[in-house]
Amino acid sequence: MINMIVKRFVKDYENVTDETVRARYGTLSSLVGIVCNILLFCLKMILGILSQSIAITSDAFNNLSDSASCIVTLFGYKLAAKPADKDHPFGHGRIEYIVSLIIAVIILLVGFELFKSSFEKILNPTPIHFSWVVLVSLLLSIFVKFWMSYFNRTLGKRINNSAMIATSKDSQNDVIATSATVIALVGSSFTSLPLDGAMGILVSVFVFISGCGIIKSTFDDLIGQPADEEIVEQIKNIITKEPQILGVHDLIIHTYGPGKMIGSVHVEVNSNQSFLIIHDVVDEIERKIANDLHIMMTIHMDPIEQDNEIVNQYKEIIENILIKINSNLSMHDFRLVSGPTHINLIFDVLVPYELKINDDDLKKNIDNELSKYMSNVYTVITFDRGYY
Repeated sequence: MINMIVKRFVKDYENVTDETVRARYGTLSSLVGIVCNILLFCLKMILGILSQSIAITSDAFNNLSDSASCIVTLFGYKLAAKPADKDHPFGHGRIEYIVSLIIAVIILLVGFELFKSSFEKILNPTPIHFSWVVLVSLLLSIFVKFWMSYFNRTLGKRINNSAMIATSKDSQNDVIATSATVIALVGSSFTSLPLDGAMGILVSVFVFISGCGIIKSTFDDLIGQPADEEIVEQIKNIITKEPQILGVHDLIIHTYGPGKMIGSVHVEVNSNQSFLIIHDVVDEIERKIANDLHIMMTIHMDPIEQDNEIVNQYKEIIENILIKINSNLSMHDFRLVSGPTHINLIFDVLVPYELKINDDDLKKNIDNELSKYMSNVYTVITFDRGYY
């Protein structure tokens, strides 16, 4: 059903990296949300008045706030689809993250109001009038919200849109809130305890937790997270398919909103290879990454002496030392500079974040181990941390 709706209302729906297509997805999601939430608001307001249930009335206003958030996201998608300009050369895709924050704030406000009204209901309980019509209507509301959650989650994953996924979580909250209302409605027929207010407080706590989760996820996107593992593997596979490429390191991906990524990477090549040939290979790799993955990639070439036995001997010693210290340590950009009195070994070491040791202590450990093999050999080490 969802695919049928998408095909009907989203032109060129498969081109999910295009800003215009993404805006069409956003418009579809927002309009569906506005229509469904307004209908549910009207239904629940009538039910809340008839049953005198604070939980149902609060749930109704929750749906009304959802309609408002859908309107906000509708404008957000339009702004995010704007092309790059002089002031924003990387486009406006990160507006989607701001929209997610706005949705999260709305969720927190709804949670606060629900907690407040539910607490008052416990202090001043009023009887709830059970009705089969009310019960069936609430179950219908649960079904609609469950479908909306699935609808937005499907679209959000399809176009990698955090705002839609946040909207999906909001709909999940509504499913739980309405389910709690149903429990309070049915339970009121068997007990005089203020189940209505108690369920409202329980739901408000869940809503708070969900809103905080969306805020954390969105802040992670804004601050910067490691590149997606699948994308990293795809990039590495494209690069290492070329026989002239001997190694890959220092891969960095910057995300300027979904579908807008810029990256850089270092590749190791044989120093004896023709510069023109290698440059041509690198150009082809950059072009293929742009065409296949829609990532603007800049590749830096690191020449290494692959056929020098002395260099390879020292390199193997360092590799063994790193493995002895910690098997997760790795090395790249290895060079040897020989002088009349000593030898300098110049290389980079990639240090995993989970290895709790500072760079100075790590260098001392490496130098101490190296001194067991030979003297008058010194290290010049650059310590890196991974970006994926």
